[in-house]
Amino acid sequence: MDGNRRFAVKNNLLKEGGYSRGFGKILATLRWCKELGIKEITVYAFSIENFKRSRGEVKTLMTLAGDKIQELLTDDEIVNEVCVRIIGNMLLWPEQLKQKCAELMLKTKDNDEMFLNVAFVYTSRDEIANSAREIVAGVKSGAIEAEDIDEGLISDCLYTSGRPDPELIIRTSGEIRFSDFLLWQISHSQICFLQVLWPDVSFWYFLVSIIQYQRHCNDLKKPGSRQVKSERVRKFLDRLQQRRLAQLQDFVR
Repeated sequence: MDGNRRFAVKNNLLKEGGYSRGFGKILATLRWCKELGIKEITVYAFSIENFKRSRGEVKTLMTLAGDKIQELLTDDEIVNEVCVRIIGNMLLWPEQLKQKCAELMLKTKDNDEMFLNVAFVYTSRDEIANSAREIVAGVKSGAIEAEDIDEGLISDCLYTSGRPDPELIIRTSGEIRFSDFLLWQISHSQICFLQVLWPDVSFWYFLVSIIQYQRHCNDLKKPGSRQVKSERVRKFLDRLQQRRLAQLQDFVR
């Protein structure tokens, strides 16, 4: 969702005005997806690399994030229909946001009408490294064996575990790079680069991306079926998910 700052400059707004308009576009896109029968969307809201920006800009982004999460908590349509998953390094979440992020995830975890994944304090390299650490810890503890390690196990230990890999990636503002976004998951995704700034994206730009995908989706290579998990691996993954859930519950307490 690139181009929020450039949108602010173009429209004589403060940076937070551009970011605020960008957030509104997320909710608009969610509505478009619902109308088109698309059940799942993942947005890149804040990279770990963004902490390198000025202290003032980071503080503004975190304050805005807290305000918008609070809005989602009071939005009946979101709370009752959308499963919101905030994917990223929870240990790096600012203290003032941990409770709100965890509360939103716990409040919506059983919804299955639509799925909104928000990559927040996230990079793909950090995600893959975390998956590796989980697997190494599992081997050391005896919960799994070295021979259990395969691509499927790595995928199941990612922050996106249990969700399908994305079929279409849309990058706005004319930037032609992935910026460390879902690198493991997008090996078979179609990519669409838009010249328009993110807050300026309209339904028609979105629809063009969908039509481009539909024209080529039959040519895309689909991942092969995964091997059946052993009982040992299933228990390991169940404990991993229970531990992550308990961590969210601790944030709310």
